[in-house]
Amino acid sequence: MQTPLTVSTLNNQIKSLLETHYLSVMVQAEVSRVTYHTSGHLYFSLKDSSSSISCVMFKGNNQRLKFRVEEGMEVIVSGGISVYSPRGTYQINCTSMEPSGSGALALAYEQLKEKLYQKGYFEADRKKILPKFVKKIALVTSETGAAIEDMKRVTAKRWPLVELILIDTTVQGEKAASMIAQNIAIADSLGVDIIVVGRGGGSIEDLWAFNEEIVADAIYNANTPIVSAVGHEIDTVISDYCSDLRAPTPSAAMEMILPDISEMQIYLDGLLNQYEHSMLRVINEHSQTLKHLQSSFNQHSFERKIEYSMDEVKAIKERFDNYMDMLFAKKSRNISDLLDLFSHNNPKNRDKLGFAQILKDGKKADLSFIKVDDEIDILNSKVKIRAKIRSITSL
Repeated sequence: MQTPLTVSTLNNQIKSLLETHYLSVMVQAEVSRVTYHTSGHLYFSLKDSSSSISCVMFKGNNQRLKFRVEEGMEVIVSGGISVYSPRGTYQINCTSMEPSGSGALALAYEQLKEKLYQKGYFEADRKKILPKFVKKIALVTSETGAAIEDMKRVTAKRWPLVELILIDTTVQGEKAASMIAQNIAIADSLGVDIIVVGRGGGSIEDLWAFNEEIVADAIYNANTPIVSAVGHEIDTVISDYCSDLRAPTPSAAMEMILPDISEMQIYLDGLLNQYEHSMLRVINEHSQTLKHLQSSFNQHSFERKIEYSMDEVKAIKERFDNYMDMLFAKKSRNISDLLDLFSHNNPKNRDKLGFAQILKDGKKADLSFIKVDDEIDILNSKVKIRAKIRSITSL
């Protein structure tokens, strides 16, 4: 007769059998009942059209997943069967998981890209404008990589006036993302004009740190304009979408943000020539204006007015002199005529018959003022007669 077993014994035997026989399994199925526990463990079920099995992925393995497990996702899991003896249940203890039909990194990339897009990280109106002339640039990259040497070379050739501040950063591996985010925050506090975050080329795994959400958050929260320069031109990472400017390579980043000193010298030469021509034109215009003002001032100056007044005085004096000459000539003629007339009428020259001059008391007298008994003198140029008036008869 068979000896009966206890439940614990039976479960332990099943546990030993299953865990030994199904030490390593790979299952492809649809995910359901996904639960991200606060402990960091991931619980879910795998199902097909007719059955399902419980699964667990403990914290250590779950943290290595690049994508987020979602309801209805088709996946391929690897792990082993484990039995929980107290309840007599079994599950797959998953050590790894891949999306079915696409790589885990590709899926994780698309998931994070969509998440950040919905949060507005890629909006054009939030991107900061890079300054035209840069004085200081912080470089968040590895001091031993080829990227830093390329950026130094381009800087020395293109715009050696700029100051480069290197913040040595691990750009590959598990700790790279957290260090990149930390150093972006440090660079943002230095008061530089631009931060360049980048590295040289590599595989998608090599560049993966720039696809992490922690790096996207650091770029989004920075106050300084950030240029993402990761890998080669064909490589596109999440930091490219979040940054204010995406450069295809680290060296291209410096070409894009720095002016060309040769072009600037040509521009300044042209500007100087233009300035000289403009100044000559302005000087000539002002010289003409000054000459015009000087001419106008000379015409209206006190000296000119005095000179003009003197000209008028001279003209008046000349006219006065001419007038006086004419007046003197006329008066001279009048005097001459009067002299001629006086000479003609001089009593001494009047010896005409019956002509005599009457004097009373030695003065000329009109006959109308002569009275009876007056004594008068009657004379001409040759004879003087003393007479007494006897009678006066009116005519």
